[in-house]
Amino acid sequence: MAAAGAFISASGFSPAILRRQSYPAPGALRPALSSTRRFAASTTEQLSTASAPPEDSGPNGRPRKDVEPSRSTVSAASPFMEDEGPEGEGKSLEEFFDLARDLIRPDGGPPRWFSPLECGSRLDDSPLLLYLPGIDGTGAGLASQHKKLGKIFDVWCLHIPVMDRTPFTGLVKMIEKTVKSESHNSPNRPIYLVGESLGACLALAVAACNPDLDLVLILANPATSFNASQIQPLIPLLEIVPDQVQLSHPYLLTLMRGDPLKILRATSEKALPPQETVDMLSKDLLTMSSYVSVLADILPKGTLLWKLQMLKLASAFTNSRLHAVKAQTLLLISERDQLLPSKAEASRLYRALPGCEIRKYEENGHFLFLEDGIDLVTTIKSARFYRRRKTLDDIADYLPPTYSEFIKQFESSRWVNDFTAPVMLSTLENGKIVRGLAGIPSEGPVLLVGYHMLLGLELVPLIAQFLFERNIHVRGIAHPMMFAKYKEGRSGPSPSYYDTFRIMGAVPVSGTNLFKLLSRKAHILLYPGGMREALHRKGEEYKLFWPEQSEFVRMAARFGAKIVPFGAVGEDDIGQVVVDYDDLTKIPYFRDQIKNLTDGNVRLRTTATGEVANQDVHLPGIMPKIPGRFYYFFGKPIETEGRKQELKDREKAHELYLEVKSEVEKCIAYLKEKREGDPYRSIFSRLVYQTINGSSSEIPTFEL
Repeated sequence: MAAAGAFISASGFSPAILRRQSYPAPGALRPALSSTRRFAASTTEQLSTASAPPEDSGPNGRPRKDVEPSRSTVSAASPFMEDEGPEGEGKSLEEFFDLARDLIRPDGGPPRWFSPLECGSRLDDSPLLLYLPGIDGTGAGLASQHKKLGKIFDVWCLHIPVMDRTPFTGLVKMIEKTVKSESHNSPNRPIYLVGESLGACLALAVAACNPDLDLVLILANPATSFNASQIQPLIPLLEIVPDQVQLSHPYLLTLMRGDPLKILRATSEKALPPQETVDMLSKDLLTMSSYVSVLADILPKGTLLWKLQMLKLASAFTNSRLHAVKAQTLLLISERDQLLPSKAEASRLYRALPGCEIRKYEENGHFLFLEDGIDLVTTIKSARFYRRRKTLDDIADYLPPTYSEFIKQFESSRWVNDFTAPVMLSTLENGKIVRGLAGIPSEGPVLLVGYHMLLGLELVPLIAQFLFERNIHVRGIAHPMMFAKYKEGRSGPSPSYYDTFRIMGAVPVSGTNLFKLLSRKAHILLYPGGMREALHRKGEEYKLFWPEQSEFVRMAARFGAKIVPFGAVGEDDIGQVVVDYDDLTKIPYFRDQIKNLTDGNVRLRTTATGEVANQDVHLPGIMPKIPGRFYYFFGKPIETEGRKQELKDREKAHELYLEVKSEVEKCIAYLKEKREGDPYRSIFSRLVYQTINGSSSEIPTFEL
């Protein structure tokens, strides 16, 4: 397998839109979405799932199935997963209290599982997800996430009645019983334990007691740090405070809301008139006052005192068994947690848990899942924590982005498009060159093979244009550093820097992954020159660094794939390399940094040799220029259908390989020549054109 390209971008792999002011609505790109059943169909229906023992439940408390048979949520005609769309401001907290209001009605029952009715349409072979609540115990903490989680998981939530006094060890045994039973029923699928605060302690305790089970832990602000928490003094205070006094609930509600200035920022961003702002603030204040009463019912004094005492025990119990936890673990840490020292605790848990990854949230508080903007499914996908079998399969387990996930990603990097106004050309079957991507085959497998510009900046508009213009989701073969496990003290960006790459479908370079993508008739983006091209030296612009041999030609022929050579130019209109690898290695400090960064990541494991395979990870010094324009040219597709036997011969395959390389070089030469005749190559001429014709108008280019 040849060395394939690294997806490297100054801003991350976040496809940028190709029109500044507008982009197609979701309906223009995919079929209309079917409606999803709401959880709150009726109070009676809710309580039948949450409070009454399920009719088909076994001794482990298995919930009744209130859903239709499983079906895939990915439309064959759409590159996106179904999307419920963004929730409004304050919806997360509102949905939590709406659901909790019904769940806390006294019924005298013990802790039990319930399946939210909103989790009604999931993928085949979806793994089981057990949600373990925090001190509220309602099981409603993921209410705003139910629809999306229910598409890819079989979701069960643990409900602990308000007056229940089951001890921590009793809850651990109950969860353990369920986990063992479900693991026996589905031995080849993992079980996800999603816990926050107290629930995170429960998840860790169960994992410690069952190290041989295939568990995946997703833990939000674990209460393992309770001994260092500022809420410990509440315990003796609550013991002496009369039952009628509930001083803690307004404080807890404030913490549940997260940033108190959030609504003020929302109104200022919308530029609302003063009266509307006052009305919104008044409505918010009224809503919050109603939540206080519900919170008092969820955590009356006796229950709150019991839960705080349980937290103390849970922390000690779990910490004494951390060494036994072998489960894959994702820590979700709020850096503004005012209840627990979660930021410091993250480093301790990372060192204690062998299979641990961390995602940090700078602006969020303790009750992470109740704050708007938190999307658990997106987090799981971007961290590569979603799998439906014992080991992760980057192809079979991959979940395409939703439309809103995609929009969010490229919006963060739309500056690439705004500054470069990309021009994309393709070649029809008759050899005619046209503007746009009409020449790209609609049916896969298609292998897009091209040149990696400096820092891989050509990726940003390329991926977006394929989605918007042709409804084609291009999967990239990427450098393994994008998927390396985080190591404390490692130089370079944190793992979350590469989350967008994974959301958009990048996979680690390997012959197996290329084989699987081709077998699924995908459109695949391959850079034989890889990181060596993206991190080239001074004076090496538009020079190809391809290995002497490549296996992609014979593999493409095996599946009858079309190979589309392409070139991209414009990096020399954006910046110039002034300090390259050779310069950096002459300076001891930077030489050590390069070694640390390279050793802390993963070298490209491939059959290729020389510079392509052994490129050290580094960041060249670049002097920016007044932005010019990006140009892309996709050559005529090269057919391999029917040539499988012919291309088994290494010499014949090598001839085709050299032909593809030559075509890429011709595409680059064509663009370098033609752009000289583009009157809108300069950003200033483009600004003038848009001022006259409208900011959303397509900017012309050279004559074809």
